[in-house]
Amino acid sequence: METAQLSSLTQQLVGIGFERLSQSPPTVLSSSPLAGDLVFSAPEGWQNVCESSWEQLAERATELLPHGPLFLVPTWERRADAERRRAAGPAEYYVEIMTACRPPSLDAVMGVLLPAHPWISEQPWAVEMRTKIAEHWDILLLAYGTGMLTQISAQAESAVVFLRGRAHTRPVLKFFQVPRPRPDEKAVVKDFARLLDRQGGRGEYGYVLREIPSPEESLYFDRFDPNILQRREDLAGFGAVNALGDLFTFHRNSISDAALKRGKYLTSPKKPGAVRILRPRDIARDGTIAPPSEETLWATIPADQQLAAGDLVIRRMNAPIMVPPHGFFTAEVSEADLPAAASDQVVTLRPITPLSRPQARLISMFLRTPLALTLAGPRLAITSMEALAALPVPQPDEALTKALDELTAAKQQFKRWQQEADSVIESVFLEKTAAQARARVIDSGRALRLRAEAASLLDDLGHSVRTRFPYPIAYRWRETEARISAGDAQAAYAAVLDTAEELLCYIAQLVLALTHARQITLGSVTAIRDKLAGGRSGPGFGDWANVLNEAATSKQLNSLPQAHPLNDIRTLLAHQDAERARQALSERRNDQAHLRRVDPIDLPHAIDVAFADLARLVERARFLADLPLLEITDVRWDAFARSARVEYRELAGDHPVVPTRTMTSPRDDLETGSLYLRDTDGALHLLRPFLIGRDCPTCRTWSTFHADRVPKTAVVFKSLEHGHTIEDTSPDTRRLLKHIGMV
Repeated sequence: METAQLSSLTQQLVGIGFERLSQSPPTVLSSSPLAGDLVFSAPEGWQNVCESSWEQLAERATELLPHGPLFLVPTWERRADAERRRAAGPAEYYVEIMTACRPPSLDAVMGVLLPAHPWISEQPWAVEMRTKIAEHWDILLLAYGTGMLTQISAQAESAVVFLRGRAHTRPVLKFFQVPRPRPDEKAVVKDFARLLDRQGGRGEYGYVLREIPSPEESLYFDRFDPNILQRREDLAGFGAVNALGDLFTFHRNSISDAALKRGKYLTSPKKPGAVRILRPRDIARDGTIAPPSEETLWATIPADQQLAAGDLVIRRMNAPIMVPPHGFFTAEVSEADLPAAASDQVVTLRPITPLSRPQARLISMFLRTPLALTLAGPRLAITSMEALAALPVPQPDEALTKALDELTAAKQQFKRWQQEADSVIESVFLEKTAAQARARVIDSGRALRLRAEAASLLDDLGHSVRTRFPYPIAYRWRETEARISAGDAQAAYAAVLDTAEELLCYIAQLVLALTHARQITLGSVTAIRDKLAGGRSGPGFGDWANVLNEAATSKQLNSLPQAHPLNDIRTLLAHQDAERARQALSERRNDQAHLRRVDPIDLPHAIDVAFADLARLVERARFLADLPLLEITDVRWDAFARSARVEYRELAGDHPVVPTRTMTSPRDDLETGSLYLRDTDGALHLLRPFLIGRDCPTCRTWSTFHADRVPKTAVVFKSLEHGHTIEDTSPDTRRLLKHIGMV
């Protein structure tokens, strides 16, 4: 007979476990055979006791435990069907052994090596085994892994479990999972030793559970893993979370593969009414359904058992180990896949109510992730319908739905352009003459080339800023690029610093407006209020940076809704590279203001460095392209429809002359002539009086203004685009600034 031994890594883990939990080496107790023709061979130097009959193991363990810790390796053999019927018990011999073992004292320690199945299964026999064990033992540690025993399939998962006599005060429960494949043994052993010293928290490969689960609950590793639980909670960040069973009905075809292969239902694909049989191999890992092949089965299937467009199909069988890890093999059925029916090894999910394309797409994508397989329960060869029905799946919110729709539309558009390009290329030799072919390719390909050039420009930061950023920033950026290209070093350097300050000023004004709307007052407002009231010089670079830094770290803003624009804005200076760039630009601005000017010889290099820092800041502020600045030009409220027809200008790009657009809004409080920020959910946020838009009396162009000084007789507003000022002597304006806490 062949011998099975503990792997090198498992032997180290078992040794450390007994050393830490009982301070002495164990006696190994095993029965013969372990499984099939295999017998267990204890590690060299360990005291070994082998019982030829499994019936004597529990009694023998009771005799040995008073003398020290015990490592029990019972037989993994299963009862034959006839014997099982006579015994009227579970198929596994070790169940009877485990339920019969009793600790002689509270400090008795026993380790057990078993298949992982009885610890993770929710079948009645496994629950009963865990229940009876819990009556007499505390589980101290469960260590799962594959390849723990030589001569046993490397795919089979085993568990080393450490037990101690049941105490009045329950100890914490520790879980450990040996990583796969080919783990770094030194790192695993080190982390295992640290876990044994822990009383809480998580390590690299294990964690401590303080609340002991009931025996009815499965003890698979991922079930209580804090990382997995956190990821489960994070699913709500997509929008909503529903159980899969709330969205779909589950079907399994009653016609088995065996029946099909016997020819009972088979037919020729050319015969009328022939239906393709979709088998597990037809569902690819990437979510596609393979086209029919010579091996495809065709059959006569009743219409009510056939698939429909929009159904999801999932393989019932799961590979025990997949590297890289993968989720369920699932695909969405399209019209092109029909007519078809699923085999009995494929589960069909049919939507209870029609799903939107983004909903179906997100669910299908999620099911193919390793997280979905993890959340479905312990990794079993066949996924149960109950586990699938209870699986939480994310549902997209409005913003994500819109993004997925736009991505899908973009993908389809790119595909059409590719097909158009292929058609042009393939037509080269179809014309009668080379001259005609040449002219056709040049003429027909012109639009495609222009599209490609336009698309490539989107990867250019400058183009994105000039065309998609809010007007005040786009204008400043265009002026900076123009100054640099003109070769006037002093003007270019000043333009870089001005643009950096106005970028921070604009975003800080957004922060002030958005926090005021939520009745949150930032401490940095005090310094701004003092400078406004001073009447000589208004707030500057450092004040705007203070607003953004405070917003990034403020605990008051941690509970904002997911789609609130402040969540994006807070990330700007949270990145170290952006904060370093901001500090460098701030120092340069201070040097300029205090006449510590850069030597003309050093200006070209200073411009390059300063512009690179500005580019880093702007790159981190790309979220501004998704937060358009709107000027409401007209609002017409319909009292019966309870909605408003809103005319507005979207001030995106480097020019204020833009077309007027129309939208509807459920709000009846929108202000004509005011500026608003529109977030990714489509909600409008009033920016008045932090930002106002009007024609500049100095340059006669429409401009964006913010409060710069508040002397006794007027409020002075300064333009973000060119620094021109206007005075507002209206008492209402001063009262409004007082209302928002700026004076």
